[in-house]
Amino acid sequence: MEHQIWFTAILNKILAGPVTAALVALHMPPADAAHPIPNYIAMELLVASVILIGAVILRRSLSVENPGRFQQSMETVVEFVDNLNEEVIGHGSQRYVAMIGTLGIFIMLCNVLGLIPTLSTPTGHIQVTLGAAVAAFLYYNYQGVRHNGVLGYLKHMCGPIMLMAVIMFPIELISNVGRLLSLSVRLYANMAVGDILESVFTGIFPIAVPAVFMALHLFVSLLQAYIFMLLPAIYIGMEVSAEH
Repeated sequence: MEHQIWFTAILNKILAGPVTAALVALHMPPADAAHPIPNYIAMELLVASVILIGAVILRRSLSVENPGRFQQSMETVVEFVDNLNEEVIGHGSQRYVAMIGTLGIFIMLCNVLGLIPTLSTPTGHIQVTLGAAVAAFLYYNYQGVRHNGVLGYLKHMCGPIMLMAVIMFPIELISNVGRLLSLSVRLYANMAVGDILESVFTGIFPIAVPAVFMALHLFVSLLQAYIFMLLPAIYIGMEVSAEH
């Protein structure tokens, strides 16, 4: 069993009973009934809690005349995501800012969480990155159906030449599903390898080297969060482009 982080231990102490009962009811009994919540789930919940608390604080302190630093920072983030969507998606991109921005903030916080002592990086686990990829996958496909209709969406996947539909549809289907791997494995591999290298070299060279790897971890975290916003925006643009 993996070493429990203090936050995971607290969650398991409070929620072990109901979580274990729920998993047993779903025919997925945990390996350890006393500790059914793994570290990566606990870290995800911590990040989600931070985002929700931050949203509540921001909502209560919104001000047009005298915006605080937190509001100004979040306005900068929203403007950045809005500009990204406008460049990639084009007309009507504002409606996707909330989803793309939330994905980016969630992934970024998950990535940098491991820089805090006693905590770990949840995106170093494929379950977390795959879950985020599934959310993005369902969202951009839903937007494709929403804009084009079911028949229009399927026609879009058949390509411009209907005679080639028998060939193009399976290719498009495989390519579409393959985006799950593109999103999840890229993020997982970068964060997992980064954590491993940081642990190894920190153990060998405990002086100065950890600071270098922490800086590299921060850079990779921000870069991967950006990519996780960029790719879904590209996919959305591809799905709704037929409308314009």
